[in-house]
Amino acid sequence: MRHFYLIFDTTFLLNADTNLIISTQMSRFIKIGEAANVLGVSIQTLRRWEQTEVLLPVKKVSGTRYYDYEVLLGAKKEVEQELTVAYARASSHDQKKDLERQIEMLSSFCAAKGWNYKVISDLGSGMNYRKKGLKQLLDDILERKIRRLVLTHKDRLLRFGAELIFSLCAVRQVEVVIINQGDECSFEEELTKDVLEIITVFSARLYGARSHKNKKIMEAAKLLLEAND
Repeated sequence: MRHFYLIFDTTFLLNADTNLIISTQMSRFIKIGEAANVLGVSIQTLRRWEQTEVLLPVKKVSGTRYYDYEVLLGAKKEVEQELTVAYARASSHDQKKDLERQIEMLSSFCAAKGWNYKVISDLGSGMNYRKKGLKQLLDDILERKIRRLVLTHKDRLLRFGAELIFSLCAVRQVEVVIINQGDECSFEEELTKDVLEIITVFSARLYGARSHKNKKIMEAAKLLLEAND
C-alpha cells in the first residue's frame, strides 16, 4: 500500500512492504496563484469554488493549496464556457464609492444565481474606449471565453456605442443581463447625461480633470442643464 505526502515541492511515496521512502518532483502540482492564471480567474474565485466544492485543491500543506495541473487543464474549457463576466464602471475617482457599490451588487447577483463569475472594473469616462477593463472584456468576448455579461445599467458599459458590443455578444452567443433593466432613464434624462459626459471629457482634456477651472465649468454645466429640465 502506498501513502502520498505533499511537502513543499516534493512528493514522498512510502512503500509499506519495503518501508522505503522515494521522492519525486512535484512538477504536476501548482499553487493557487498559478492555478488562477491557468483558469483565467482570480484567487478569490478559486477560494469561493473550494468553499462551494466546485473545484477543490489536491492537497494543503502548511496552509498552502496545491492543484493538479492536468486536472486544471481539463477543467479550463468547461470553466471558460460557463464563465460569467460582471462589468462595473465609474467615470472618475470621485465616484469610487459608486464603483464599489456596483461591484458588490454584481457579485451578490451572480453568486445568488450560482454562476461562476469574475468582475472586471474600470475607472474612466464612458467615452473612453481604451480602458484596460473594457479591452479585457472585448478580448474575452471575441475569443469566446465567456457565456454571459452582467451589468447594473446599460450605460455602465459605454456612454455611446454599447449597442455595438451587445451586437458582438449576440454574434458570439454571449447572454447580456442588465440587472436594473426597468430603471431606464427618460429621453431627456439620457440627453442630459450625454451632454454632461461630453462636457466632462473635453473640459478635463483642456484644463485637467482636477483643475479648479474644470470644476467650475462642470458646476456651471450642471446648473444650466438642471434649469432647462
